[in-house]
Amino acid sequence: MAKQNIFYAQSGGVTAVINATACGLIEAARAHKKSFGKVLVGRNGILGALHEELIDTTLESKAQIRALYHTPAGAFGSCRYKLKGLSEHKAEYERLLEVFAAHNIGYFMYNGGGDSQDTTHKVAQMSQLMGYPLTCIGIPKTVDNDLPITDNCPGFGSVAKYVAVSIREAGLDVASMAATSTKVFIMEVMGRHAGWIAAAGGLAADQEGQAPHIILFPEIALNEKAFLEKVDKCVKKYGYCAIVVSEGVKNSAGEFIASAGLKDAFGHTQLGGVAPVIAQLVKSKLGYKYHWAVCDYLQRAARHIASKTDVEQAYALGHKAIEFALEGKSGIMATIVRKAGKQYRWSIGTTPLETVANQEKCLPKHFIRADGFGITEACRDYLTPLIVGEDYPPYKNGLPQYVTLKNELVPKKLKTKFQEKR
Repeated sequence: MAKQNIFYAQSGGVTAVINATACGLIEAARAHKKSFGKVLVGRNGILGALHEELIDTTLESKAQIRALYHTPAGAFGSCRYKLKGLSEHKAEYERLLEVFAAHNIGYFMYNGGGDSQDTTHKVAQMSQLMGYPLTCIGIPKTVDNDLPITDNCPGFGSVAKYVAVSIREAGLDVASMAATSTKVFIMEVMGRHAGWIAAAGGLAADQEGQAPHIILFPEIALNEKAFLEKVDKCVKKYGYCAIVVSEGVKNSAGEFIASAGLKDAFGHTQLGGVAPVIAQLVKSKLGYKYHWAVCDYLQRAARHIASKTDVEQAYALGHKAIEFALEGKSGIMATIVRKAGKQYRWSIGTTPLETVANQEKCLPKHFIRADGFGITEACRDYLTPLIVGEDYPPYKNGLPQYVTLKNELVPKKLKTKFQEKR
Protein backbone atom coordinates (compact mmCIF):
# COMPACT_ATOMS: atom_id res chain seq x y z
CA MET A 1 0.00 0.00 0.00
CA ALA A 2 1.28 3.48 -0.88
CA LYS A 3 2.46 5.69 1.95
CA GLN A 4 -0.31 8.02 3.07
CA ASN A 5 -0.12 11.72 2.38
CA ILE A 6 -0.35 14.57 4.88
CA PHE A 7 -2.88 17.37 4.51
CA TYR A 8 -1.68 20.64 6.09
CA ALA A 9 -3.37 24.04 5.94
CA GLN A 10 -3.15 27.51 7.45
CA SER A 11 -6.29 29.07 8.90
CA GLY A 12 -7.51 32.40 10.23
CA GLY A 13 -5.45 35.57 10.48
CA VAL A 14 -1.86 34.96 9.42
CA THR A 15 1.25 35.89 11.41
CA ALA A 16 4.92 36.71 11.00
CA VAL A 17 5.88 33.13 11.94
CA ILE A 18 3.17 30.77 10.67
CA ASN A 19 5.35 29.89 7.70
CA ALA A 20 8.08 28.83 10.13
CA THR A 21 5.62 26.22 11.39
CA ALA A 22 5.01 25.07 7.81
CA CYS A 23 8.78 24.91 7.32
CA GLY A 24 9.22 22.72 10.41
CA LEU A 25 6.40 20.41 9.38
CA ILE A 26 7.49 19.95 5.78
CA GLU A 27 11.16 19.50 6.67
CA ALA A 28 10.29 16.91 9.32
CA ALA A 29 8.00 15.03 6.92
CA ARG A 30 10.75 14.95 4.31
CA ALA A 31 13.17 13.61 6.91
CA HIS A 32 10.72 10.74 7.50
CA LYS A 33 9.97 9.98 3.86
CA LYS A 34 9.89 6.26 4.62
CA SER A 35 6.80 6.83 6.77
CA PHE A 36 4.93 9.53 4.84
CA GLY A 37 3.97 10.29 1.27
CA LYS A 38 3.60 13.90 0.15
CA VAL A 39 2.73 16.96 2.18
CA LEU A 40 -0.30 18.35 0.34
CA VAL A 41 -1.32 21.84 1.46
CA GLY A 42 -4.80 23.27 1.19
CA ARG A 43 -4.88 26.42 -0.90
CA ASN A 44 -6.64 28.95 1.29
CA GLY A 45 -7.03 26.71 4.31
CA ILE A 46 -9.80 24.14 4.64
CA LEU A 47 -11.31 25.48 1.42
CA GLY A 48 -8.40 23.89 -0.38
CA ALA A 49 -9.62 20.49 0.75
CA LEU A 50 -13.26 21.18 -0.02
CA HIS A 51 -12.45 22.50 -3.50
CA GLU A 52 -9.80 19.82 -4.12
CA GLU A 53 -7.14 22.50 -4.56
CA LEU A 54 -4.14 20.77 -3.03
CA ILE A 55 -0.66 22.24 -3.34
CA ASP A 56 2.13 19.75 -4.05
CA THR A 57 5.03 20.74 -1.78
CA THR A 58 7.33 18.13 -3.32
CA LEU A 59 7.75 20.53 -6.25
CA GLU A 60 9.43 23.08 -3.96
CA SER A 61 13.18 22.87 -3.46
CA LYS A 62 14.86 22.38 -0.12
CA ALA A 63 16.01 26.01 -0.23
CA GLN A 64 12.49 27.29 -0.97
CA ILE A 65 11.02 25.38 1.96
CA ARG A 66 13.84 26.57 4.23
CA ALA A 67 13.10 30.18 3.17
CA LEU A 68 9.62 29.83 4.68
CA TYR A 69 11.36 30.05 8.05
CA HIS A 70 11.97 33.77 7.62
CA THR A 71 8.94 34.69 5.44
CA PRO A 72 5.83 36.29 6.98
CA ALA A 73 2.12 35.81 6.19
CA GLY A 74 0.55 32.61 4.84
CA ALA A 75 2.59 31.20 1.97
CA PHE A 76 -0.26 28.90 0.91
CA GLY A 77 -3.20 31.20 1.56
CA SER A 78 -5.50 31.15 4.60
CA CYS A 79 -9.24 31.50 5.15
CA ARG A 80 -11.95 32.26 7.65
CA TYR A 81 -14.35 29.42 7.00
CA LYS A 82 -16.22 27.66 9.77
CA LEU A 83 -17.33 24.08 9.25
CA LYS A 84 -20.93 23.50 10.23
CA GLY A 85 -21.92 20.84 12.73
CA LEU A 86 -22.02 17.30 11.36
CA SER A 87 -25.80 17.11 11.82
CA GLU A 88 -26.28 20.49 10.12
CA HIS A 89 -24.23 19.97 7.00
CA LYS A 90 -23.09 16.41 6.51
CA ALA A 91 -22.26 17.16 2.88
CA GLU A 92 -19.17 19.16 3.88
CA TYR A 93 -17.71 16.22 5.75
CA GLU A 94 -18.58 13.75 3.04
CA ARG A 95 -16.79 16.03 0.59
CA LEU A 96 -13.70 16.17 2.81
CA LEU A 97 -13.57 12.41 3.05
CA GLU A 98 -14.09 12.09 -0.68
CA VAL A 99 -11.12 14.38 -1.35
CA PHE A 100 -8.94 12.72 1.29
CA ALA A 101 -9.69 9.25 -0.05
CA ALA A 102 -9.03 10.33 -3.63
CA HIS A 103 -5.61 11.66 -2.67
CA ASN A 104 -4.65 8.98 -0.13
CA ILE A 105 -4.61 11.45 2.77
CA GLY A 106 -4.26 9.83 6.18
CA TYR A 107 -3.11 12.83 8.21
CA PHE A 108 -4.90 16.13 8.85
CA MET A 109 -2.86 18.98 10.38
CA TYR A 110 -4.55 22.35 10.81
CA ASN A 111 -2.62 25.46 11.85
CA GLY A 112 -4.74 28.12 13.54
CA GLY A 113 -6.51 29.56 16.58
CA GLY A 114 -9.59 28.58 18.57
CA ASP A 115 -12.00 28.44 15.64
CA SER A 116 -9.45 26.51 13.61
CA GLN A 117 -8.95 24.00 16.41
CA ASP A 118 -12.72 23.57 16.41
CA THR A 119 -12.41 22.61 12.73
CA THR A 120 -9.68 20.09 13.57
CA HIS A 121 -11.83 18.69 16.37
CA LYS A 122 -14.86 18.35 14.10
CA VAL A 123 -12.82 16.64 11.39
CA ALA A 124 -11.43 14.22 13.99
CA GLN A 125 -14.94 13.40 15.21
CA MET A 126 -16.21 13.11 11.64
CA SER A 127 -13.51 10.66 10.61
CA GLN A 128 -14.39 8.39 13.51
CA LEU A 129 -18.15 8.58 12.95
CA MET A 130 -17.84 7.91 9.24
CA GLY A 131 -15.23 5.18 9.53
CA TYR A 132 -12.38 6.92 7.74
CA PRO A 133 -9.02 6.43 9.52
CA LEU A 134 -7.49 9.91 9.86
CA THR A 135 -4.81 11.18 12.24
CA CYS A 136 -5.86 14.72 13.27
CA ILE A 137 -3.42 17.13 14.89
CA GLY A 138 -3.99 20.81 15.63
CA ILE A 139 -1.11 23.27 15.60
CA PRO A 140 -1.62 26.54 17.52
CA LYS A 141 -1.34 29.95 15.92
CA THR A 142 -2.85 33.29 16.84
CA VAL A 143 -1.46 36.75 17.47
CA ASP A 144 -4.22 37.23 20.06
CA ASN A 145 -2.54 34.70 22.40
CA ASP A 146 -5.98 33.62 23.57
CA LEU A 147 -5.76 29.82 23.26
CA PRO A 148 -5.95 28.06 26.65
CA ILE A 149 -3.59 25.31 27.87
CA THR A 150 -0.61 26.32 25.71
CA ASP A 151 1.76 28.75 27.48
CA ASN A 152 1.55 31.13 24.52
CA CYS A 153 0.58 31.10 20.86
CA PRO A 154 3.00 31.37 17.93
CA GLY A 155 2.65 34.77 16.30
CA PHE A 156 1.97 36.55 19.56
CA GLY A 157 5.58 36.99 20.67
CA SER A 158 6.50 38.81 17.47
CA VAL A 159 3.43 41.08 17.62
CA ALA A 160 4.22 41.78 21.26
CA LYS A 161 7.75 42.78 20.30
CA TYR A 162 6.49 45.00 17.47
CA VAL A 163 3.98 46.75 19.73
CA ALA A 164 6.45 47.33 22.55
CA VAL A 165 9.10 48.67 20.18
CA SER A 166 6.60 50.86 18.33
CA ILE A 167 5.13 52.55 21.40
CA ARG A 168 8.60 53.11 22.84
CA GLU A 169 9.80 54.79 19.65
CA ALA A 170 6.59 56.75 19.12
CA GLY A 171 6.68 57.86 22.74
CA LEU A 172 10.14 59.35 22.23
CA ASP A 173 8.86 61.14 19.13
CA VAL A 174 5.86 62.64 20.92
CA ALA A 175 7.96 63.66 23.93
CA SER A 176 10.31 65.52 21.59
CA MET A 177 7.50 67.67 20.15
CA ALA A 178 5.13 67.93 23.09
CA ALA A 179 6.13 71.43 24.17
CA THR A 180 4.67 73.01 21.04
CA SER A 181 2.75 70.24 19.28
CA THR A 182 1.07 66.89 19.97
CA LYS A 183 0.30 66.18 23.59
CA VAL A 184 -1.53 62.85 23.27
CA PHE A 185 -0.70 59.85 21.09
CA ILE A 186 -3.01 56.83 20.78
CA MET A 187 -1.87 53.53 19.25
CA GLU A 188 -4.54 50.94 18.46
CA VAL A 189 -3.63 47.25 18.54
CA MET A 190 -5.48 44.01 17.86
CA GLY A 191 -7.44 42.10 20.50
CA ARG A 192 -11.20 41.63 20.35
CA HIS A 193 -11.80 40.09 23.77
CA ALA A 194 -8.31 39.43 25.12
CA GLY A 195 -5.84 42.18 26.02
CA TRP A 196 -2.58 40.27 25.57
CA ILE A 197 -1.32 42.46 22.72
CA ALA A 198 -2.26 45.68 24.48
CA ALA A 199 -0.52 44.41 27.62
CA ALA A 200 2.66 43.83 25.61
CA GLY A 201 2.86 47.57 25.03
CA GLY A 202 3.50 47.91 28.76
CA LEU A 203 6.91 46.26 28.33
CA ALA A 204 8.15 49.50 26.73
CA ALA A 205 7.90 51.39 30.02
CA ASP A 206 10.63 50.13 32.32
CA GLN A 207 10.97 53.42 34.17
CA GLU A 208 8.38 55.76 35.71
CA GLY A 209 7.04 58.27 33.20
CA GLN A 210 7.93 56.35 30.04
CA ALA A 211 5.44 55.47 27.31
CA PRO A 212 2.88 54.01 27.40
CA HIS A 213 1.30 55.91 30.28
CA ILE A 214 -2.10 54.29 29.78
CA ILE A 215 -3.25 50.93 28.42
CA LEU A 216 -6.92 50.28 27.67
CA PHE A 217 -7.83 46.58 27.86
CA PRO A 218 -10.94 44.82 26.52
CA GLU A 219 -11.24 43.10 29.91
CA ILE A 220 -11.81 46.47 31.64
CA ALA A 221 -14.84 48.62 30.75
CA LEU A 222 -13.77 52.17 29.91
CA ASN A 223 -14.43 54.62 32.73
CA GLU A 224 -14.36 57.91 30.82
CA LYS A 225 -13.99 60.11 33.89
CA ALA A 226 -11.07 58.15 35.35
CA PHE A 227 -9.45 57.87 31.92
CA LEU A 228 -9.63 61.58 31.17
CA GLU A 229 -8.29 62.44 34.61
CA LYS A 230 -5.36 60.08 34.00
CA VAL A 231 -4.63 61.63 30.58
CA ASP A 232 -4.73 65.15 31.99
CA LYS A 233 -2.48 64.20 34.90
CA CYS A 234 0.09 62.59 32.56
CA VAL A 235 0.22 65.62 30.26
CA LYS A 236 0.71 67.97 33.17
CA LYS A 237 3.35 65.77 34.81
CA TYR A 238 5.31 64.46 31.81
CA GLY A 239 4.37 66.93 29.10
CA TYR A 240 2.59 64.29 27.02
CA CYS A 241 0.55 61.09 27.26
CA ALA A 242 1.05 57.93 25.18
CA ILE A 243 -1.79 55.41 25.10
CA VAL A 244 -2.11 51.83 23.84
CA VAL A 245 -5.71 50.81 23.20
CA SER A 246 -7.07 47.40 22.27
CA GLU A 247 -9.57 47.33 19.38
CA GLY A 248 -12.00 45.46 21.65
CA VAL A 249 -12.37 48.08 24.40
CA LYS A 250 -15.96 48.28 25.63
CA ASN A 251 -18.10 50.86 27.38
CA SER A 252 -19.83 50.39 30.72
CA ALA A 253 -22.76 48.69 28.96
CA GLY A 254 -20.44 46.04 27.57
CA GLU A 255 -20.67 47.33 24.00
CA PHE A 256 -17.67 47.70 21.70
CA ILE A 257 -16.69 51.36 21.52
CA ALA A 258 -15.87 50.93 17.85
CA SER A 259 -17.85 48.45 15.77
CA ALA A 260 -18.22 48.33 12.00
CA GLY A 261 -21.58 46.58 12.45
CA LEU A 262 -20.48 43.58 10.38
CA LYS A 263 -19.64 39.93 11.09
CA ASP A 264 -16.76 37.88 9.74
CA ALA A 265 -17.06 34.29 8.50
CA PHE A 266 -16.50 32.97 12.02
CA GLY A 267 -19.42 35.09 13.29
CA HIS A 268 -17.23 37.61 15.13
CA THR A 269 -18.08 41.31 15.18
CA GLN A 270 -15.80 43.25 12.85
CA LEU A 271 -14.33 46.14 14.74
CA GLY A 272 -13.69 49.59 13.33
CA GLY A 273 -11.07 52.05 14.55
CA VAL A 274 -11.25 52.69 18.28
CA ALA A 275 -8.19 54.99 18.25
CA PRO A 276 -9.96 57.93 16.56
CA VAL A 277 -12.90 57.53 18.95
CA ILE A 278 -10.58 57.79 21.95
CA ALA A 279 -8.71 60.66 20.29
CA GLN A 280 -11.92 62.61 19.75
CA LEU A 281 -12.91 62.02 23.37
CA VAL A 282 -9.60 63.51 24.52
CA LYS A 283 -9.97 66.46 22.15
CA SER A 284 -13.57 67.26 23.07
CA LYS A 285 -13.11 66.95 26.83
CA LEU A 286 -9.52 68.13 27.36
CA GLY A 287 -8.68 70.07 24.22
CA TYR A 288 -5.26 68.50 23.72
CA LYS A 289 -3.76 68.12 20.27
CA TYR A 290 -3.52 64.46 19.39
CA HIS A 291 -2.27 61.92 16.87
CA TRP A 292 -3.38 58.34 16.51
CA ALA A 293 -2.22 55.25 14.64
CA VAL A 294 -3.67 51.82 13.93
CA CYS A 295 -1.10 49.02 13.78
CA ASP A 296 -3.53 46.70 11.95
CA TYR A 297 -1.79 44.27 9.56
CA LEU A 298 1.60 45.88 10.17
CA GLN A 299 1.84 44.35 13.64
CA ARG A 300 1.26 40.78 12.48
CA ALA A 301 3.31 41.00 9.25
CA ALA A 302 6.49 42.48 10.77
CA ARG A 303 8.88 39.56 10.26
CA HIS A 304 11.81 42.00 10.16
CA ILE A 305 11.46 42.49 13.91
CA ALA A 306 10.21 39.04 14.90
CA SER A 307 10.96 37.55 18.30
CA LYS A 308 13.57 34.80 18.08
CA THR A 309 11.72 32.88 20.78
CA ASP A 310 8.52 33.09 18.73
CA VAL A 311 10.18 31.90 15.52
CA GLU A 312 11.86 28.96 17.25
CA GLN A 313 8.63 27.88 18.94
CA ALA A 314 6.63 28.15 15.72
CA TYR A 315 9.13 25.95 13.88
CA ALA A 316 9.32 23.43 16.72
CA LEU A 317 5.54 22.99 16.79
CA GLY A 318 5.41 22.12 13.09
CA HIS A 319 8.33 19.72 13.44
CA LYS A 320 6.83 18.08 16.52
CA ALA A 321 3.46 17.58 14.83
CA ILE A 322 5.13 15.09 12.51
CA GLU A 323 6.68 13.29 15.46
CA PHE A 324 3.28 13.08 17.16
CA ALA A 325 1.86 11.56 13.97
CA LEU A 326 4.64 8.97 13.95
CA GLU A 327 3.74 8.13 17.54
CA GLY A 328 0.12 7.56 16.52
CA LYS A 329 -1.29 10.50 18.46
CA SER A 330 -4.53 11.99 17.17
CA GLY A 331 -7.30 14.29 18.36
CA ILE A 332 -4.74 16.55 20.01
CA MET A 333 -3.26 20.02 19.67
CA ALA A 334 0.44 20.58 20.18
CA THR A 335 1.20 23.01 23.01
CA ILE A 336 4.06 25.08 24.37
CA VAL A 337 4.88 24.15 27.96
CA ARG A 338 6.69 26.66 30.19
CA LYS A 339 9.04 24.88 32.55
CA ALA A 340 9.43 25.92 36.17
CA GLY A 341 12.34 28.13 37.19
CA LYS A 342 13.56 31.72 36.87
CA GLN A 343 15.14 31.11 33.47
CA TYR A 344 12.63 30.73 30.64
CA ARG A 345 12.68 27.20 29.28
CA TRP A 346 10.02 25.45 27.26
CA SER A 347 9.07 22.18 25.64
CA ILE A 348 6.29 20.89 23.37
CA GLY A 349 3.35 19.01 24.88
CA THR A 350 -0.20 18.09 23.86
CA THR A 351 -3.78 18.69 24.91
CA PRO A 352 -7.05 17.12 23.68
CA LEU A 353 -8.68 19.21 20.95
CA GLU A 354 -11.89 19.62 22.94
CA THR A 355 -9.99 21.65 25.57
CA VAL A 356 -9.08 24.37 23.05
CA ALA A 357 -11.78 24.26 20.35
CA ASN A 358 -13.71 27.55 20.38
CA GLN A 359 -12.10 28.49 23.70
CA GLU A 360 -10.71 31.91 24.60
CA LYS A 361 -8.19 32.84 27.28
CA CYS A 362 -8.40 36.44 28.44
CA LEU A 363 -5.81 38.41 30.36
CA PRO A 364 -6.02 37.32 34.03
CA LYS A 365 -6.93 39.96 36.59
CA HIS A 366 -3.59 39.74 38.37
CA PHE A 367 -1.87 40.82 35.14
CA ILE A 368 -3.75 44.14 35.14
CA ARG A 369 -2.77 46.95 37.50
CA ALA A 370 -5.27 47.89 40.21
CA ASP A 371 -6.16 51.18 38.47
CA GLY A 372 -6.93 49.25 35.25
CA PHE A 373 -4.50 51.29 33.13
CA GLY A 374 -1.32 49.20 33.10
CA ILE A 375 0.33 45.83 33.65
CA THR A 376 1.66 44.25 36.82
CA GLU A 377 5.11 42.77 37.42
CA ALA A 378 3.58 39.30 37.11
CA CYS A 379 2.44 40.20 33.60
CA ARG A 380 5.86 41.64 32.76
CA ASP A 381 7.53 38.43 33.98
CA TYR A 382 5.24 36.35 31.76
CA LEU A 383 5.62 38.52 28.65
CA THR A 384 9.30 39.42 28.63
CA PRO A 385 10.75 36.01 27.60
CA LEU A 386 8.35 35.84 24.67
CA ILE A 387 9.86 38.87 22.91
CA VAL A 388 13.51 38.07 23.61
CA GLY A 389 15.97 37.63 20.78
CA GLU A 390 16.21 38.79 17.18
CA ASP A 391 15.96 36.61 14.10
CA TYR A 392 16.43 38.88 11.10
CA PRO A 393 15.58 37.69 7.59
CA PRO A 394 18.22 38.02 4.88
CA TYR A 395 18.40 41.49 3.29
CA LYS A 396 19.21 42.64 -0.22
CA ASN A 397 19.44 46.26 -1.36
CA GLY A 398 18.09 47.34 2.01
CA LEU A 399 14.97 45.16 1.93
CA PRO A 400 14.16 41.79 3.50
CA GLN A 401 14.08 38.90 1.06
CA TYR A 402 11.01 36.69 1.31
CA VAL A 403 10.07 33.61 -0.68
CA THR A 404 7.16 33.12 -3.06
CA LEU A 405 6.48 29.44 -3.68
CA LYS A 406 5.30 27.84 -6.92
CA ASN A 407 2.18 26.52 -5.18
CA GLU A 408 1.37 24.13 -8.03
CA LEU A 409 -1.73 22.05 -7.51
CA VAL A 410 -1.90 18.29 -7.87
CA PRO A 411 -4.27 17.17 -10.64
CA LYS A 412 -7.88 16.87 -9.54
CA LYS A 413 -9.32 13.37 -9.41
CA LEU A 414 -12.96 14.11 -8.69
CA LYS A 415 -15.55 15.14 -11.25
CA THR A 416 -17.82 16.98 -8.82
CA LYS A 417 -17.24 20.49 -7.50
CA PHE A 418 -17.95 21.70 -3.97
CA GLN A 419 -20.58 24.38 -3.55
CA GLU A 420 -20.06 26.59 -0.51
CA LYS A 421 -23.15 27.19 1.60
CA ARG A 422 -22.96 30.18 3.89
